[in-house]
Amino acid sequence: MGKKGKKEKKVSGAEKTACKMEKKVSKRSKREEEDLEALIAEFQSLDAKKTQVVETTCPPPSPRLSASLSAHPEKDELILFGGEFFNGKKTYLYNDLFFYNIKKNSWVKSEIPNPPPPRCSHQAVVVPQSGGQLWVFGGEFASPNGEQFYHYKDLWVLHLATHTWENIKAPGGPSGRSGHRMVLSKRQLLVFGGFHESSKDFIYYNDIYSFSLDTFSWSRLSPSGTAPSPRSACQMMTSTPDGLGVTIYGGYSKVRVKKDIEKGTIHSDMFVLKREGKDDLVEKWSWSRVSPSGNKPPPRSGFCMAMGPTGRAVLFGGVCDEEEEESLEGDFYNDLYLYDAVKNRWFPGLLRGNKTEKKKRRRGKKGGVEGEGAEKEEEDMSTPRGPYEIIKEIVTEDGTVMTIKETIPGRQEEEEGDEEEDEDDDGSSSPLIEPCPRSGAMATVRQGKLFLYGGMFETGDRQFTLNDFYCLDLHKMDQWEVLVEMDPSKSRIYSQSDRKVKKKEKSLTTVRFIALCAVLSRPTSSDAEVESKH
Repeated sequence: MGKKGKKEKKVSGAEKTACKMEKKVSKRSKREEEDLEALIAEFQSLDAKKTQVVETTCPPPSPRLSASLSAHPEKDELILFGGEFFNGKKTYLYNDLFFYNIKKNSWVKSEIPNPPPPRCSHQAVVVPQSGGQLWVFGGEFASPNGEQFYHYKDLWVLHLATHTWENIKAPGGPSGRSGHRMVLSKRQLLVFGGFHESSKDFIYYNDIYSFSLDTFSWSRLSPSGTAPSPRSACQMMTSTPDGLGVTIYGGYSKVRVKKDIEKGTIHSDMFVLKREGKDDLVEKWSWSRVSPSGNKPPPRSGFCMAMGPTGRAVLFGGVCDEEEEESLEGDFYNDLYLYDAVKNRWFPGLLRGNKTEKKKRRRGKKGGVEGEGAEKEEEDMSTPRGPYEIIKEIVTEDGTVMTIKETIPGRQEEEEGDEEEDEDDDGSSSPLIEPCPRSGAMATVRQGKLFLYGGMFETGDRQFTLNDFYCLDLHKMDQWEVLVEMDPSKSRIYSQSDRKVKKKEKSLTTVRFIALCAVLSRPTSSDAEVESKH
């Protein structure tokens, strides 16, 4: 009893400290948020003038990151909402709504009266009731100069059958935040983590809230066990085999070590939040840490994740920042990893390539000298090989050459008994088309296909916002399909060290892809460089 009492006091002390910090951050950021509230009110007054739903066929959405991409629960459609874009001078926040028709490969912009105000880093979850609903919670709004932030704590639902937005006003919910995660578990929405930031202070959360879709009410959960440390940008998956819990993976947080020095931490741990039943009509939950086996992803943040077929989660991309006292450099990724919740195991998502090309090479074995050469090639390609490097050069209108180096995982031996193993899978003779490395992309799965949109990457001191669109059949795992190529006239490159760089109406004129296959013992420390061409 004595030990239990001490533990409860420690927990209570930690909660009090967090509460004090939250009040401190809230007090300092209140003035900033009041300034932004007036700007947000202007956007809402403009939206209030719209009285009818207007739908128009349109080109793909503009370049952006930190938006939400969701699969329609009843139709072969994807729903993209919100996001942000910085052009080197000004930060743009969006509240536009797009529907992508998978079969027709076409986009429709839907302007619906009284939508949520512009935001990014929010969360959106689809619910298959009443003809389908899209629930949106939280996120952030930034001043045009990107120096002030407003964190939302509002909850919205888009009724897909009637194309109407509804603001759900329910007390007792999470505080204003962005970078949190939200999933559907049974008949409730679960919200975990996130952060709140002002120009001077910040706080990261590890609290967990539940919103009942039956009673439309919030409740803060108090799970037993050891919870994940406070963090944002983690991934939350409803992938436990029994369907009674959710999995938390990774994330990012930072602490202030000195007055003007902050230290960031990339988390790569995994936890399970499980429903343990009810006690006096109150649901009981518990935290437990899990240690997956297999080939785990290297530490990273900014990755995107979606639930694939048979309850497997698919992870793509991200960035690992190397923080120095006066600089911040990042290694961007475009690799795939899959997490099997039943086996509690990670494994790399290696692409098999086009089988038609492989059959042509196999038929070449019967043809004399050519057959011998083909056989030798077949043997070479069937053996394990290290990663190889692809170099992409983007030439801008002003002559700047951006060189992007991608390290593609090489062909590795499959684990014995792995159901992904394919006897005819003998590698590929040339590099496959793949999305370039990026973070902040949007991903979702529909009908067994992974869809990936936008995001950003950095080369040297420049950031590049993307508007390309890909899909990958997770059953075949053969190759990426390009649905929307990068649009040079819309994408923008800006200098982070000098935000006075002029915008270019036509920033890119040529995109050249040079594939170099070279066996590397390890990835280079710098994946991207920028060269100036005068």
